[in-house]
Amino acid sequence: MRGMVKSAGMERRLLRVVRTGVACFILLFLVITGCATLQMDYAKSASYALKDPDTTALGRRFASERAKKPGESGFYILSSGMDAFVARVLLTEAAERTLDLQYYIIQDDLTTAFLAERLIRAAERGVRVRLLVDDMGGGIKDFEVTLFAAHPNIEVRLFNPFSERQSGFFRLFEMLGNYGRVNRRMHNKMFVADNQAAIIGGRNLADEYFQARPDVNFADLDLLAVGPIVRDISASFDEYWNSDWAIPIGAFVDRQPTKQDLEEKWKELQKRNAEAKDSDYARALRQTDLIRQLEKGKIPLAWAEGQVVCDRPGKIADLEQSDPSLYLGPQLRPFLESTQKELILISPYFVPGRDGVKILEKMRKRGAAVRILTNSLAATDVAAVHSGYARYRKDLLKLGIELYEMRPTPSQKRKMEREEARVGSSRASLHAKSFIFDRQTIFVGSKNLDPRSAYLNTEIGLVVKSPELARQLVALFEEGTQPQRSFRLDLRPSLGGDDSPSPDQYLVWVTEEKGEEVYYENEPMAGVWRRFSAWFLSLLPVEKQL
Repeated sequence: MRGMVKSAGMERRLLRVVRTGVACFILLFLVITGCATLQMDYAKSASYALKDPDTTALGRRFASERAKKPGESGFYILSSGMDAFVARVLLTEAAERTLDLQYYIIQDDLTTAFLAERLIRAAERGVRVRLLVDDMGGGIKDFEVTLFAAHPNIEVRLFNPFSERQSGFFRLFEMLGNYGRVNRRMHNKMFVADNQAAIIGGRNLADEYFQARPDVNFADLDLLAVGPIVRDISASFDEYWNSDWAIPIGAFVDRQPTKQDLEEKWKELQKRNAEAKDSDYARALRQTDLIRQLEKGKIPLAWAEGQVVCDRPGKIADLEQSDPSLYLGPQLRPFLESTQKELILISPYFVPGRDGVKILEKMRKRGAAVRILTNSLAATDVAAVHSGYARYRKDLLKLGIELYEMRPTPSQKRKMEREEARVGSSRASLHAKSFIFDRQTIFVGSKNLDPRSAYLNTEIGLVVKSPELARQLVALFEEGTQPQRSFRLDLRPSLGGDDSPSPDQYLVWVTEEKGEEVYYENEPMAGVWRRFSAWFLSLLPVEKQL
């Protein structure tokens, strides 16, 4: 009897402890989220793109070609990460009046340090620099950014920023308390010089996008654009820059940098870049294809009609998705509906949803071929997105759609095997987002084919009517879908108990190893834990967040 009383007493004490803990957690949650109010009315001035870009050196450089192609713009595909980095550096050095940068991720690493020095030197010669970065992807501390923005010709703004400036635990609380707002991010990527030349695509500012990391190389795409289309690109930047969601970095720091702070940071940056000047990467940059083209005196631009397609910044506040004018998707839909012969889709994250499958089904019924390249489970860096995609594979294959999944590189596979206990330990091989319509028109931009890009994040891209550029992208697709580089998915009939064909079908992944065709019956090159994680995540009702 005494034992029972003692047990009941312990249970009551344990219950009180649990109740106290829950109460403290709720109180802490309310305190943190209550304090996390975003200061939207911080003082800032509106500014706009350069109004007379034709008077700059870049404007004069392409004037004769523009005159021969009225209404058209010039485009050049940047498929090499090194070429993509060189192009940004060259535009920075060529700019005379303005530089506008808009990015989702900026990391504090080799390529960013090198570019930052060039941007500061541009500001020194009078170029106005505007940098707009999403607060989720910023990999540099606020004070470091403030040091950069301390130059009178440089301004930095954060888009849809967190009120809580510390990372990790405190930001998690704000995410829970203000999920509807902070879950919506600016995923746009652009680089514009003198409102005359621009780079649009899928690359962020980080080493892995520019072939500067030996362990990670994201296969990505950008388009270099010159001519009248750049003014429309700049108009999109201006709308984001001047929106209520873009807050100057000065709103988030307790103190402004001193002259000594600036001098020390400048010396540190120069020293860091000087040490990297003779690195293998720096030497390789001097030998890129783009540099060789410039040494010949000309970049082979493809002149064609193009248009900017983009989400508007108000999309992040449209919680009910009630205003189609804010969304990029409806701008792309006519190109899908007019495709008659072939649609090629390249997207690292591909979650078509039931509506997307229906659109592709209609295309197949009118006789259009559909070919898709995305990441395999072993190659992707977001297992949750793969789990959302996996449930549609059989439906797509039954429609006669060609489906390819990028294989991990050997180094990525070894890394995954070493870190099998960590979900998402492998790094994505594919990061490009490009669509090809009837081998006549292309899209290149930041938009993935998933619900997050469609409804939550903001995106931008270029649609260009150019068979020449389409041929180049088709060649990249064909290269990426070679059996040595990717898995081709197929359906094979299951066998009944008496070895007779069964109506059920199972997936196989067909590839080539050591010159011979092989196939897998489970997610290839992905360990048991990774496959289990993807399966478990597929059970959760989170597709709209992927």
